[in-house]
Formats: sequence, C-alpha cells, structure tokens
Amino acid sequence: VQLQASGGGLVQAGGSLRLSCASSRRTSSNNGMGWFRQAPGKEREFVAAISWRGDSSNYADAVKGRFTISRDNARGTVHLQMNGLEPEDTAVYFCAQGRLARAGSSARDYNYWGQGTLVTVSS
Repeated sequence: VQLQASGGGLVQAGGSLRLSCASSRRTSSNNGMGWFRQAPGKEREFVAAISWRGDSSNYADAVKGRFTISRDNARGTVHLQMNGLEPEDTAVYFCAQGRLARAGSSARDYNYWGQGTLVTVSS
C-alpha cells in the first residue's frame, strides 16, 4: 500500500486548508484511516481518524470542532478539512492506514504511512 498526502501549504491564522491522502488501494481496503502530525522538536501526535465505513470518527482534543475527517472509499481517498487554523497547528501532517477497520488513535494502530505534507500557519 502506498499513501500520498497533499494539500499542505502556508496559511494565516484563522484560515483553512484541506489535506488529501490517496491510497493505492481502493474499495478492497477495509481499514481505518488516520492523520497524525509532527511539529519541529516534538513527537508525532494523533490528529483524527475515521473507520472503514466512515460511520465513526475520532479527534484529538486540540482539533475538535475545527478539523473534519472524511473518506471516499470508491476513490481511495481520505481528507482532512482544517478550519480556524492556529500557529500551534504548524507541523508535518501524515496520513496512515490502520491495521483494523476502526478509527484508532494510537500510532500502533497503523501499519502504512504516507510521506507527509507540511502545514505552516503564520500569526
């Protein structure tokens, strides 16, 4: 499985970005998908996850109410809509495919990772 993340960039505080993750597998995939991020000098942290069917999602407290994860299994894509961005959201964002169908929040729940896309939020 190959994952390709895109959509990062430079945005002012309060702005929005939409990240996308394309998987080399489409409808044959029955795995949860997630987004993680890593800021400079910090450990990778969970951001959001969605179950295989898209009927369950999970968010880190820091992004609840601002970020929305969605998926299109027919296209093999996962999106992260990020609104109300803050400088603290600056990080490299990684998409990942889960080992199971649920929306896991631990990095151990995931076995395939994309290369990351940089999000920079200026104040």
